Amino acid sequence: GQEMAFSMRVVAALCMVGMVSAGNVMSSSQMMRLKGGGAFPRLPDSVKPGVVTGKALEDLLECAKENGFAIPAVNCVTSSTVNTVLEAAAKYNSPVMVQFSNGGSQFMAGKSLPNSKESLEACIAGAIAGAHHVRCMAKHYGVPVVLHSDHCAKKLLPWFDGMLEADEKYFKENGEPLFSSHMIDLSEEPLQENIDLCVKYMTRMAKINCLLEMELGITGGEEDGVNNENVDNDSLYSTPDEVYQVFKALDAVPNSMFTIAAAFGNVHGVYKPGNVQLTPEILGNAQKYIAEKLDGKKGDKPVKFVFHGGSGSEKDKIQESLGYGVVKMNIDTDIQWAYWDGLRGFESKNHGYLQGQIGNPDGEDKPNKKYYDPRVWLRAAEVSAVERLREAFEDLHASGWTK
Repeated sequence: GQEMAFSMRVVAALCMVGMVSAGNVMSSSQMMRLKGGGAFPRLPDSVKPGVVTGKALEDLLECAKENGFAIPAVNCVTSSTVNTVLEAAAKYNSPVMVQFSNGGSQFMAGKSLPNSKESLEACIAGAIAGAHHVRCMAKHYGVPVVLHSDHCAKKLLPWFDGMLEADEKYFKENGEPLFSSHMIDLSEEPLQENIDLCVKYMTRMAKINCLLEMELGITGGEEDGVNNENVDNDSLYSTPDEVYQVFKALDAVPNSMFTIAAAFGNVHGVYKPGNVQLTPEILGNAQKYIAEKLDGKKGDKPVKFVFHGGSGSEKDKIQESLGYGVVKMNIDTDIQWAYWDGLRGFESKNHGYLQGQIGNPDGEDKPNKKYYDPRVWLRAAEVSAVERLREAFEDLHASGWTK
């Protein structure tokens, strides 16, 4: 219709100025980015403010891969931390991912709620509550938001199943899943079991246009109660053939959308420089290997990779990874510190006004409510975290894409 006519006029005009030749017609994705006219001129037209799912999510990640930027993925545990991430995305004009871990989901629900190992009911309830908060607020911040759940080991699959049930219910009512995507982390299981279970879940998720992130190889360090500080060093590095086996199996699922968190020495947490040996070229080697296996049918970077353990990573390694098809980087520890540091600074600056409800350096009978009101010191934490996120957005070349 009109869109096709517009595209043909653009091609004709570019041919006239020598930008497109008969043997070098642009791909549909290139045309989509050239056309503009959507909510964000630099992003595909399918990408709108608010939670992004399905084809819009696929288009956004493909755009990131083609243009050498990655979307910051920040773990959230309260409505305050969610709002902090949304504020940063709006301030720095970037798409962003809000993600909930198993423990973060439980905290969203409240630590006092029952949460049996068999059903993980509080984790499910908290994740769903967090997802609805993100959906309610994301559009007001005017940025595209990917709504994601983080690491889910085999023992946590009841949590995963509960979120998928909520996705399926939301899909029936709204034509899209509640969450944009979920991560399943079976890296501690045998490779074939990892692949088989991922295919099983991918098949289910593909029916509701939900993306799957899977992990191959182990991310070292400790996060959210999962301790991999003493794992075998070889498990911190994936091989090209392992990545290919995963890609081949998931790509065969009709309507599948997936990303791969391949291990290249990643470690959760922050450690002294030099203690973490990142080798992003593993990702580059895997891309080349798979592209050759596929005879170039899916381009020279067929895989959308995810970078785990981003906090404290060397900036040159981050930059290198972007060139190898990394479209998402997880950031947690650095933002936790920045949030706390804002609160710490507030207390230090106003110490004399925070020792009782009445009485401060201005007088024994002076009230202190305006200092201990949670809205005041929580806001100090938020402001500090927003500023630290600026660095993360810039490191990933994500800033400015929603202008």
